[in-house]
Amino acid sequence: MILAGKKVVVVGMALSGEAAVKLLLAKGARVTAVDSAKSGEVCGVAIQAQTDSAFMNADLAVVSPGVPADADILRRARERGTQIVGDVELASWFLEGDLIGITGSNGKTTTTALIGHILQEAGIPCQVGGNIGGTAPAAMVETSRPGQWNVMELSSFQLETTETLHPHIGIALNVTDNHLDRHYTLANYAAAKGKLFVNQAPGDFAILNADNIHTVGFARLTRAVKLWFSGTKSVPEGAWIKDGQIVLDGEPLLATSEIPLKGRHNYENVMAAAIATHLAGASLPAIAAAVKSFPGVEHRLELVRTLNGVAYYNDSKATSVDATMKAIEAFPGLLWIILGGKDKNSDYTVLREPLRGKAHAALLIGASAPKIAAQLDGSVPLIDAGTLDVAVQRAANQAQPGDIVLLAPACASFDQFHSYEHRGQVFKKLVSDLEERSS
Repeated sequence: MILAGKKVVVVGMALSGEAAVKLLLAKGARVTAVDSAKSGEVCGVAIQAQTDSAFMNADLAVVSPGVPADADILRRARERGTQIVGDVELASWFLEGDLIGITGSNGKTTTTALIGHILQEAGIPCQVGGNIGGTAPAAMVETSRPGQWNVMELSSFQLETTETLHPHIGIALNVTDNHLDRHYTLANYAAAKGKLFVNQAPGDFAILNADNIHTVGFARLTRAVKLWFSGTKSVPEGAWIKDGQIVLDGEPLLATSEIPLKGRHNYENVMAAAIATHLAGASLPAIAAAVKSFPGVEHRLELVRTLNGVAYYNDSKATSVDATMKAIEAFPGLLWIILGGKDKNSDYTVLREPLRGKAHAALLIGASAPKIAAQLDGSVPLIDAGTLDVAVQRAANQAQPGDIVLLAPACASFDQFHSYEHRGQVFKKLVSDLEERSS
């Protein structure tokens, strides 16, 4: 893709936008940076207001994931002939080495990090980025090399603006209700996820969850070799669980009891990662050893501390109802669960039965608290905490030895926090500041 001399507008000056500006300047483009709230400059480029005039005569606009692809200002730019792509599409034009792309409603951060960990432990060159760990897709271009794997977590926001993205290995972990405030319908959301597979060729690989109706449907979108994983049945090619063992291509890999990650959903993440890394050249013994040594991901069922016999877990990354369901399933019961934040047009009623069986109470915070309270009324005691600090203190005051305080909000963080990472860090600080009870 030749961009020298082209006028390119980069929309949104967060991490991904800044990386896109830097890459485009390196490719000789004439860059305009716009943002609806930020001012100043990026890489010597002044940040302009997000107005129609900034897009005039633009050949290309690169949209950050946080900017809705159907925004009116982008629609008008398209009508004037400007090509609109996202930061992942831009990066894919210049990345060297093959791409492993991971998407899904839940588990993609853990699976992406696990794939990177296995490849590194097996001595296979790779780099990890995308929607994970502060490494934007465009920032991966400079450090990409032939023969190196680019392991990239990909959100629906990133995938919906792709056109030619071509992963050699594509992984779909699951699709459940999420981000309906942005995509409007589950069908639209699933279609965005499915774009990961549409440009694959017969020599590529699609790794799909055999237990999820939407990921099964992605098999129709791709010309790649289909490999499957399942927690409930054997599959023709791929990974499954038999007698407490994960089996990969008919060979035992490791016992589920040896996986350090909590929750049955993490068995699926391990199976998907094992298939991908085996395709990338890792041996079964190397994969098993790396899974056992994997430290997990911050803000994903992360044990913060045990105090006065009460365990405190940070699952701030549980920004959807389905992710919270999986968090609840990972524990036997005795939960004080903190729910709430910015609603994503979610249905919280599906939490009624799981909470009825496992929770002492739900402590509600943030803008979505009234909606959650209405939908959970009568299923479990509800405590209107309002803010995270109040929720942590009230849970600590009431929890008894053996209980678990779990932050698994089922919501986005943007009503009270900058990000789910910020929310998780605040929770960890609050828990760390709790004092030992005097006996």
